[in-house]
Parts: sequence; C-alpha cells; structure tokens
Amino acid sequence: MTEPVVLISALEHFVYCERQCALIHCDGVWIDNAHTVRGARAHRRVDSGKHRRERGVLTLRSIPLWSEKLGLSGRADTVEILDGAVYPVEHKSGTRHGRAADFQVCAQAMCLEEMLHTSIPAAFVWYGGPRRRQQVPLTAELRADVEAAVTAIRAQMVLGELPAAPADERCEECQLEPHCLPHVTSTANDLARRVAAQLTA
Repeated sequence: MTEPVVLISALEHFVYCERQCALIHCDGVWIDNAHTVRGARAHRRVDSGKHRRERGVLTLRSIPLWSEKLGLSGRADTVEILDGAVYPVEHKSGTRHGRAADFQVCAQAMCLEEMLHTSIPAAFVWYGGPRRRQQVPLTAELRADVEAAVTAIRAQMVLGELPAAPADERCEECQLEPHCLPHVTSTANDLARRVAAQLTA
C-alpha cells in the first residue's frame, strides 16, 4: 500500500489543532470565516505566479514543492534568491500564533533543499498585521518536529480517526467549529470515559 502524500498546508492545521487537521485533510471539511476570507484576499498577489527582480533579489511566486523523502507536496508563497542563496517566505494576513507558520515554512525549505540539492539555514514569515517579516532559524529541533508532525498527519490519514476536540479558546476562532461541535463531542467523550472506568472498576 502506497503511503499518502501529506500537504504542506496540513502542518499549520495540525500544529494549531489535530482535530482541525483531520477534519480538513481526512474528511474534506472546509468552511470559510472572516479569517480565511481575509487570508485568501491577502494571498491574491502571491498566488498570481508573477515573478520579479528588485534590488538584486529574484522573487518567485507560487512555486510548486515536493519531497520524496518526506512524502510532502505543496506550494511556497514566495521563494527569494539572492547571490545563490534560497529563502522561502510564507505570507500570513494576521499576526503570529504559536509555531504553526514556522512548521509550514520549515517544511517548504526542506522540500527546496531536496529539490535543489542545497542547504537553507533560515526562512521567513511575513505577517500582514504588523507588516513585518520574521526570520525562522531552521534548527535541527524544528526540522525533527516537522518530520514528527508529518508522520502523525500521515497516521491520521491512514487510520481515519478524529482526535478528541480540545474545547478551549482555539475553538472560538476556528472556522470548523459548527461542524466540529467541540463542546458537545468533548462532553460525550468525557461521559464515555467515565462509563468505561466504572465498567472496568
């Protein structure tokens, strides 16, 4: 059996919430909200595929990526090339939320390293909220975390089981909340655990 290919975008969803990742990438569920619509609008320029050169930097947009080693596939918002050095740049419309974007841009860099037979020590994430970009050092620890996340996502895809809902503050901002019903499912899971505990006592 061929192992399923993991989309690079799944890493951001997985780091944010494992259940959200499974709903999107296993069940094919998607609902737009204000955050996703704003993000799609902000990506119109980078999704255009138009390349440019400015001040010695060649900027390539919407570049297809893959890794045979990791079983990854996806797209880089932009890839910058300066004096032979290559840097992926991920674009986010809002502000930084944890390490999700770091995982995503690290995976992009790992794909580029394999595709171009080069070494990429750092990448960048552009945050539209503060209109700043942040450097992401591609440390051995981050790379190992990305590989572990890819393995976990692939296991989700093979098993087809939904992780438990976190039912915390993340759910309030999640576009899949009406489909996930985190507070209902978490209550049901708690009840099932209590019943199971009583039966085995």
